[in-house]
Amino acid sequence: MTRYKILLPVAIATFTLVLAGCGESTEDASPPSDTVSGGAAPGATQTTADGAHNDADTTFAQMMIVHHEGAIEMADLAVEKADSEEVRALGEDISAAQGPEIEKMQSWLSAWGEEPAPASGTGGMDHGDMGQGDMDMGAMEMDGMDQQEVMAELQSLSGTDFDRRFLDLMIAHHRGAVEMAESELQDGRNPQALDLAEKIIDDQRAEIATMEQILSNL
Repeated sequence: MTRYKILLPVAIATFTLVLAGCGESTEDASPPSDTVSGGAAPGATQTTADGAHNDADTTFAQMMIVHHEGAIEMADLAVEKADSEEVRALGEDISAAQGPEIEKMQSWLSAWGEEPAPASGTGGMDHGDMGQGDMDMGAMEMDGMDQQEVMAELQSLSGTDFDRRFLDLMIAHHRGAVEMAESELQDGRNPQALDLAEKIIDDQRAEIATMEQILSNL
């Protein structure tokens, strides 16, 4: 009995140490959830950004950046000069929607190790200087004019004359973007670029319908 009284505390202490050791092993084997998610997220982001792409994807991103920058320049002018509240609101919407898309495409080009879109010209873009890929260059023009010519004409107008001409030219501009996006759907490979092309087609067709309605009421 005396021996039992001596051995029992020793056994309990030993058992406690074994349990503690198991607990430490389990913690070491499984990193905290923050560590796991923190390590996985950068990998997932990189895989998505560096996804397979081809020349059509590169050309689409480069040219659509230029095209969007031209639309934003026109839209900002409409916010400043338009006579109609509807036209001013449309200009704000176009600028707000296309700015983030430009940033997204710029990040793709960087991740792909491709050249960025050509630098702007007038604050506007000389679409005729693109000359990249097989995309229809007519999609980069409005009524046969490049961006510099369009901006010069719009700057010379005011009132309802400005609103009507802005809508005419922006409708043509949007149709060009739809053509470019359709080319990407046909020839592109990168899933993100293809998704954006579909979004551009849907968004800009909807805006064309809106602009045609506003134009009919002016």
